[in-house]
This record gives sequence, C-alpha cells and structure tokens, in this order.
Amino acid sequence: MVPSSASQSLSSSSAAAPAADVTPAELVERARAMIPTLRGRAARTVAERKVPDETIAEFQAAGFFRILQPRRWGGYEMHPNVFFEVQKIIAHGCMSSGWVLGVVGGHPYEIALFPDQAQRDVWGADDSVLVSSSYQPVGKIERTEGGYHLSGHWGFSSGCDHCQWVLLGAVIPPEKDGDAPDMRTFLVPRSDYTILDGWNVFGLQGTGSQDIVVKRAFVPEHRTHKASDGFLCTNPGQVENAAPLFRLPWAQLFLRLVSTSALGGTRTAVEAALTIMKERVSTNTGKVSKADPLLLNGIARAYAQLDEMEAVLSRNMDAMLACAEAGQEVPMDKRTLYRYQSASVVRRCSDLVDDLLPMLGGRAIYTSSPIVQPWLDLKAARAHVANDTNNFGPDLTNSLLGEGPAFKFL
Repeated sequence: MVPSSASQSLSSSSAAAPAADVTPAELVERARAMIPTLRGRAARTVAERKVPDETIAEFQAAGFFRILQPRRWGGYEMHPNVFFEVQKIIAHGCMSSGWVLGVVGGHPYEIALFPDQAQRDVWGADDSVLVSSSYQPVGKIERTEGGYHLSGHWGFSSGCDHCQWVLLGAVIPPEKDGDAPDMRTFLVPRSDYTILDGWNVFGLQGTGSQDIVVKRAFVPEHRTHKASDGFLCTNPGQVENAAPLFRLPWAQLFLRLVSTSALGGTRTAVEAALTIMKERVSTNTGKVSKADPLLLNGIARAYAQLDEMEAVLSRNMDAMLACAEAGQEVPMDKRTLYRYQSASVVRRCSDLVDDLLPMLGGRAIYTSSPIVQPWLDLKAARAHVANDTNNFGPDLTNSLLGEGPAFKFL
C-alpha cells in the first residue's frame, strides 16, 4: 500500500527534535520492517490473548514507547502524528498489537501531565516502565490524610500484563452540597492491584484487556490527575514539561489512541480483499471476481476513504499543535469537530469492510481467510465508548449554535 497522506506531515513537523539520535522517518521505517514478524505472530497473539513479550521488547528497543515521552525522562517528545503513523503501521501488521502500542504508548503523555513527584515515582528508577489504564469511573474513594483510599474493579485494561503501573478512573464525591463531583485518574503501582483473567472476546483478542482489582490502596494526592486540568490544559506537569506538545488537550490525544489502529486494520482487510479477488472464480456461476464492478467499487471506496480519514486526522493534530506553539487555545468548536471525526473512524472502517465481505464468496467466511481477523477486530473496536459518535454528535451540533459542550472530555 502507498503510505497515507498523513505521513507527509512527519518530516515537516515544527515540533522539537528528538532527544535521542533517531528521526521520525527512522521510527516509521522500523515499524514497517516489523510487519512480517507481527503477521507471523498474529495467530499466537490471538490464541494467547495478549501481545507476546518479545513484541513488546521489540517495541521498546525500537523506541516506540518514547515517542510521546518527555525529553527529561529519556523520551523523544515528538509530534503526535509520528506516534500515530507508527501505531497505524503496526496495526497493519496486527491490529491487537497496534491497539496495545497505541494505548500503552500514549500513557507517557498523560504521566507527563501529573505533578512532578508522580513522574519521579514512575520513571525515577527506570524510564522505560510501562503503564496501562482503565478510565471507567467506577472506583470507590475515601478521603484520608495526604490523599485517598481507592477500591474497585475495572475492566478493559489493554496490555496490563506488560505494565508496572495502571491509571484508573474514579469520581471524588463533593465535600459540600452543591459542589461538582471531581473526576480524576488515579496512578497505582503494580504492588497495589491484581489482574484478573477474563478477556474472552471475538475480536482484538490479543490486546489482553484484562480486569484490574484494587482493595483499599492508598493513593497520594500527587498521583491523581484532574479531568478538569486535562480539559483546560492547566496540568501541573506542564511546569516541568513546558514544550507546546504538552499543552494539547489530553482527551484529543487519547481519542486518537483508540481509533488509529482501525486504519491499519482496515488496510489489512483491503489487501486481503485484493488477494482474494485476484484468484476467485465462483464455483456456482463461473463469474470472475476481478470483473465484478460492485467488488471493484467497494475496494476503491474503502481505499479512498481510508486516505481521507488519515489526511483529516493528521490535519487536525497539526492544527492543534500549531495553536499550542502559538500560545493559543484550540477553539472549542474545533475540539468538538475533531473529537467527532476521531470517533467516526472505527465505525466507518467497520462498515467499509462489512460491504466487502459478501462480495468475496463463501470461502471468505472461514476463520482462515485473511480478511476475517481484521473484520472481527474492527467490530470489537467499535465497542469503545470513545469510538461512538452518538456520544459526541450533540456537542458538535450545539457548538455550531455557539453553545458550550456538555461532555468535557474533548
């Protein structure tokens, strides 16, 4: 496949140069070189229901987890489009692997927004430590001196088996009547939680998105991140990590972490459709698939719309970083638009592949068919709350009327 137009912005990024002797182009090339290996491990990744340890080690060695990490902690502090291009390519090899890289590789960005002491807690002894998450606001909070006691049972912590910390969602109840609840993310070390194996799903099996259980763990104040700070771009970590990169709205980064792998998975599905089409002759009608205008148009539509989605998402991130570099806020109407466009990606990709499958014949429904796994992965990715446009459409439309957003995760 020809690289997407989104990749064209990588070399012209105005973001600061990486701390290490590596360029965006080199990182992208390292990702491309991994595709055959990832495809060779794909069946094992599904069967074991997690990304293999050696794949994670290779991501570490390639520097992928450092792309969004602050320089002061050994990171590259690059333009987010570099990270998303790498994630998309990895997902082209294996969508589960791309999903885990996206989520776990995006967390260094949020850790950089925490107070400095939290960053030291995580990276002080080893700046290669990985962090998983589950932002479901299901935690139970007890206030105590210096912080909180946190308890709860969270699901969907992708890649958690490879991580030594976890980011967990909870709402701190208001102290006084009339005060607003305080939504926060709580940073918890591996010693304070248990991983429960319950990830038995039909798609994205290899993400290992297991359950996390915490029983009354103490979380100091400095290991919490306020959702309001993420929304207002007033995060305490911006004091030490002062680059424009870290003044972006955190939600805009996160939304892309859970949609970008769909672009790589859909490219895999389109390639599979092309492979099947080249050789297929119907045993019932004798028709040659290469002469089927419906199939030809379906593949063309998927290929063209992929290019459009990639270009729009790349443009959006360029525009937001330009605002940050100019010391300006990203306009709220743009934030609602960008959030909606990111949320639409997975369902659009899934629908495009849905259209192709019926035209590829009965053999395409076998689990051995190369189009089946990406098709299932796309279906599973649709279940993420951030990939449902119905959650975000009202805010976008209301922004056109000059009204503020009801849902502040944007």
